[in-house]
Amino acid sequence: MAETISRKRIFDFSLLRRVLQFASPYKKWFYGSIALSIILAVISPLRPFLIQYTVNHYIRGGITEDPSIRERMIELIIYISILQIGILLVETAFRFFFTFLTAWLGQTVVKDLRIAVYKKILGLNLSQYDKTPIGTLTTRTINDIEAINDIFSEGLIPIVSDLLSIISILLFMFLANWQLTLVCLIPFPFLILATYFFKEAVNRSFIRVRNAVAALNAFVQEHITGMQIVQAFAAEDQEYKRFRKINSEHRNANIKAIFAYSVFFPIVEIVLAFSTGLLVWWGAELVLDLPPAQAGRLTGEIIAFFLYLNLLFRPLRVIADKFNTLQMGMVASERVFKVLDNEDRITTEGDYAPAKLLGKIEFEHVYFAYTEERWVLKNISFTVQPGETLAIVGHTGSGKTSIISILNRLYAIQKGRIRLDDHPIESYKLDALRSSIGVVLQDVFLFSGSVLDNITLRNREIPFEKVVQAATLIGMHDFIMELPGGYDFNVMERGSTLSMGQRQLLSFIRALLFDPSILILDEATSSVDTGSELLIQEAIGKLIAGRTSIVIAHRLSTIRKASKILVLDKGEIREMGTHEELMEKEGFYFKLHQMQFDEKVDSR
Repeated sequence: MAETISRKRIFDFSLLRRVLQFASPYKKWFYGSIALSIILAVISPLRPFLIQYTVNHYIRGGITEDPSIRERMIELIIYISILQIGILLVETAFRFFFTFLTAWLGQTVVKDLRIAVYKKILGLNLSQYDKTPIGTLTTRTINDIEAINDIFSEGLIPIVSDLLSIISILLFMFLANWQLTLVCLIPFPFLILATYFFKEAVNRSFIRVRNAVAALNAFVQEHITGMQIVQAFAAEDQEYKRFRKINSEHRNANIKAIFAYSVFFPIVEIVLAFSTGLLVWWGAELVLDLPPAQAGRLTGEIIAFFLYLNLLFRPLRVIADKFNTLQMGMVASERVFKVLDNEDRITTEGDYAPAKLLGKIEFEHVYFAYTEERWVLKNISFTVQPGETLAIVGHTGSGKTSIISILNRLYAIQKGRIRLDDHPIESYKLDALRSSIGVVLQDVFLFSGSVLDNITLRNREIPFEKVVQAATLIGMHDFIMELPGGYDFNVMERGSTLSMGQRQLLSFIRALLFDPSILILDEATSSVDTGSELLIQEAIGKLIAGRTSIVIAHRLSTIRKASKILVLDKGEIREMGTHEELMEKEGFYFKLHQMQFDEKVDSR
């Protein structure tokens, strides 16, 4: 299927036009490269033509007893030789500028395109990351976009240049001797046929290579991220075998491409040799049959034709390869544009951006599903007044985390309405909405960089004193200062140099620092020891004063003081009330509480 699509797309001029649109800001450079290709096409055949002219007019029959004539002819030969050198230097200079310009244009377009793709990725719904492997998006952002660079540096413009060179050389050859030209072109149908089969073979192998690269990226990305699981379950051998299989597929695809090159290039040399042989044979036949004067003139033409053939075959050797490069660039562009055309994002964004939220939250008959009709939340209705604390409890998969995800508009709801301060959340600007909601997740993600960068998310406008104040409130300042470099300590990728509890405390500082109107704690103390939990609970008490908060709790002992407790089961609200009210009902919450109490007793 991928192969069929790629063959079709290379002739999709609408796709090509879309690629060229990214080059529109650099039109003068694009047209400049086209102009250079035309100049090079005209210059290339000049040197063989001058050699033909020199042989026919100054070398052939140049033996004469008249010293003045001999001296004059030598001078002319020297002038023409200097002219040849000048043309060669000019051609070299123009070819340098042509190569540099096409490469510069390709890299500049790639830079702009990569920025556009990354900006698009930042705005996609989280559901896209649930369905798409990270390695695939990495391939789209890096490898595929780099292949689009080849459209300019090795594909479209170089192909145009090569075609113009071929046309120009053939024109010079026909003007010099059309009969001799036709004789030299006799083997060309075989070359065209070989080029076609070569193009098809390389195209198929390139598609397999591209798919294998995407599979390798996805596999390596996923397994390096989950290496702890692989090693913990002693699954190294199985995963190693899987990697070897994927890597072998990548190798085999490349070998098939190499095989095609190994067959094609010798064929080109054979065709060139055959054309040269025909040139010599036909030239010899003509020389023997023609009068001495005409035969002598043919000498220069034959010498020039040797050079013409070499110039002609130089682009013919690589034009099929460049065509495949263009093809693969088009395939890559199709994949990249699929990312750019992805409209699975929050599209309904309002312009309401209050300086500060009061923190009133209303859910009215909310239904939500990650996939159609598979409801994760069903008919959810509740209200949280400003300054209140709502605790959400329930078994794993009951929909607790989904509530905070749709409150942040990370996902869009299918039915119902959510209001903040009596305004539908769709009316808020996304930045204003999300900056007013602080989140501490169960699975804390830290970026490679310093402690300070992870706390501030590289926002240089946040004063360092404010960071220290937040860290002190959490009780982490002294711990951070004990680290090598203090706040400049590198936590490494995903915070690998810190414990889970320490990473969670840092994320808590991050939430405190941004002073949100609404604070969400998603199992925030699940990986923290008892001492740290007490520290956090004390800080929470100070933080939630006068602030709306939503606490998703596994440990029911931490939510007794909540203004309201919402009990979820299979996406539905089973119970709602204070701790005391729910305990008196002896219902679902009571059973959960008793189960945890029994677990604590057993653990003792």
